[in-house]
Amino acid sequence: MGEREASKDGDRRIGRRALLIGGAAAAAGTGVLARDELARLWWRTPGVEKPRKEGEVDYTGARWVAASDANWRRADRPDDYGIDMVVVHVTQGSFDSAVKAFQDPGHEAAAHYIVGKNGRVTQMIRELDVAYHAGNRDYNERSVGIEHEGFVDRPEDFTDEMYEASARLTARICARYGIPVDREHIIGHVEVPGTDHTDPGEHWDWDRYMKLVREAAVKV
Repeated sequence: MGEREASKDGDRRIGRRALLIGGAAAAAGTGVLARDELARLWWRTPGVEKPRKEGEVDYTGARWVAASDANWRRADRPDDYGIDMVVVHVTQGSFDSAVKAFQDPGHEAAAHYIVGKNGRVTQMIRELDVAYHAGNRDYNERSVGIEHEGFVDRPEDFTDEMYEASARLTARICARYGIPVDREHIIGHVEVPGTDHTDPGEHWDWDRYMKLVREAAVKV
């Protein structure tokens, strides 16, 4: 499951955003701030963002349940941050406990999606936005995080329904952003630099999963 990101993504609060906008404008006037950094900050200006609708999902068939806004950062991806990766997580708990955690502002972490043992998909953060799920700011900004209900030491938790539903979701995400369907771009949380997490664990069948993703990608 995602971990606390307060120190890595601490600019999510309105006051901090305002300071960044003001600072960017001042620095631009004096030539201190580089042009590429301005390109990463333009979207923070009020009124500059993609249209949004309350309860809208990015994946057809997903159920929307909003995460606490303390657990993600508003963005305008892929225009401000390119998306080139999917990160696979395991919740280390039940589906309901993961939803509850992501709705808790004190948790300070959440993934974009949760896939249940029965194959149901719940979206809690828009793909437009940066979820605090990977324990690494750069990886958060460039990835979509998918949690899977269960425990890493219980292979029986990884059901056929879960693998198949998650593979279809990942294939759709890859198609949407032009992400290669390979293990360099579809990774486990354990593979994120700087993290101490072990999920999805040794019982996650990567060969099976990638085969299902590739099969689903052909149908997208």
